[in-house]
Amino acid sequence: MRRVNSFVTIGIIALFLAHMIYGGFILMGWVQGGNTVFKLLSYFMLVLILIHIVIGCILSARTIGASKKAGVFYIKDNALFLIRRISGVAMVIFMLDHILLFRGRSIGGTYVLNEYTTLRLINQILLVVSLLIHLLVNITPLKLALGLTDKRNFKTDVLAVLSILMLLSAIAFIVYYFRWIRR
Repeated sequence: MRRVNSFVTIGIIALFLAHMIYGGFILMGWVQGGNTVFKLLSYFMLVLILIHIVIGCILSARTIGASKKAGVFYIKDNALFLIRRISGVAMVIFMLDHILLFRGRSIGGTYVLNEYTTLRLINQILLVVSLLIHLLVNITPLKLALGLTDKRNFKTDVLAVLSILMLLSAIAFIVYYFRWIRR
């Protein structure tokens, strides 16, 4: 099940990168929104995320069950376990707001988003932060599940690329916010 989850995760990351880059271009005003292919890829990514959540819940339940059976749950030793779950839950909460915000409508051929308030901006930044934390604590297990042995280079490269892209994503959210309040 962990291997299946790893391939689902790779699919999510690939679609997320495309989503983040294209979405950033939309937010910066460089590309028009409302693209049907982009929407379909977003929905497919959502399906993969739901599969990832279900598998994560099953694996978490197994881990907690084994801890109960053993009679101990080492909180300090399982800090990463807890951080993975907390960051995942936070991401789901912020993702729901992201979906509701960017589920706009087309008016006269122009794609219009729902109201982009300061609270929504904060939620989008927190989504980026929780996603970065989730990736940071889960990159090593992903690497192991995929059988990749060069730990240092893989982890550093992936985190560097994702960090830069997420920083650009956060900047796009902020630029869009200022564009929104000036309307």
